[in-house]
Amino acid sequence: MRDTLKAWIATHRVLSILIAALTLVLVAVGLRLTTPSTTDGDHAAASSEAPQVAPEEIDGQADTPADPTMAAGAPIVQTIDPDVFARSVAGALFAWDTTSTNLPDLTEQLLTVVDPSGEETPGLLLDLRTYLPTPKAWTHLGQYQTRQWLDVTAVTEPAEWREGLAQAPDGAVVEGTAARTITGIRHRAGTWDGAAVSASSQVQFTIFMSCAPAYEQCHLLRLSASDAALL
Repeated sequence: MRDTLKAWIATHRVLSILIAALTLVLVAVGLRLTTPSTTDGDHAAASSEAPQVAPEEIDGQADTPADPTMAAGAPIVQTIDPDVFARSVAGALFAWDTTSTNLPDLTEQLLTVVDPSGEETPGLLLDLRTYLPTPKAWTHLGQYQTRQWLDVTAVTEPAEWREGLAQAPDGAVVEGTAARTITGIRHRAGTWDGAAVSASSQVQFTIFMSCAPAYEQCHLLRLSASDAALL
């Protein structure tokens, strides 16, 4: 893996480092960046298509977010700290409420902190399609007054990321480029036949960003697939 990584990175420029150099890192360790499962606009995973509050999953009355910064519509923190930025992005990515949040606003909120060069934006838009509900799913979820939020339990710099950086030649990776793996519990609550229901599940994914000294504040580059976090 090491020789292949070095040879591959040596032949590519980086600010596509993430999708160029880093795609190789991900593939080399058996991972992948997120890609849509279909192309017909109804690609959302089952987690976005249904309320997922089957009777056996009912936890009782719906909870409220423990951290107010994770509330739907909360702005993403502007910071040069990768840990703080990753936590804020994760909250914005998972926090929505079909009774008070508009789906286009969710995407717009995340696009306010994208790479200013715009080079990574097309890929990021594809990434977001695997996390956010489709318009069709949003309408369906709205029938159940569904809302969602994330309790982040850990923000870590992946060892696999550090290994990839160590193998890259000097100057190949833009200084300030960072990766953080988010581990957390996704909560979803709503109503079913007039009763309040809720369900939760663990999620883990990696956020790629560019921070100081490249920029005066962190910017979002790409997201890994939810089942392919760097460790």
